[in-house]
Amino acid sequence: MKVMIVDDNVLTRDMIKDILQEMSHQVVGEAENGDEALKVFKETAPDLVLLDLIMPGKTGLEVLEELRLVNPAAKVVMVTAVQQDEINKKLFEKGATAILHKPFSYGELEEVIKQVS
Repeated sequence: MKVMIVDDNVLTRDMIKDILQEMSHQVVGEAENGDEALKVFKETAPDLVLLDLIMPGKTGLEVLEELRLVNPAAKVVMVTAVQQDEINKKLFEKGATAILHKPFSYGELEEVIKQVS
């Protein structure tokens, strides 16, 4: 699967990238903010986007809404340390395919990817 990672923390992106490559997925793009995410998304057309919720500038929620405008069928997994039912509900209303809570294990990431593929 072609995956794009959006997170403002380079260490988090590197960790996710390593895990995905170990699972035989191809990381086709990375971005550290919302504007960069939209640009990379349009250039790479990934099968799946792992999108951080809290970033400087545009929030993950705003990026999610914009990704949906570009491709309504895009599979977007929101990655967040925030665990609140109200936020989860809003993310699903705006089109999130799934939510992965930080910190997560190899197995949790693998399970979410299986669910959305």
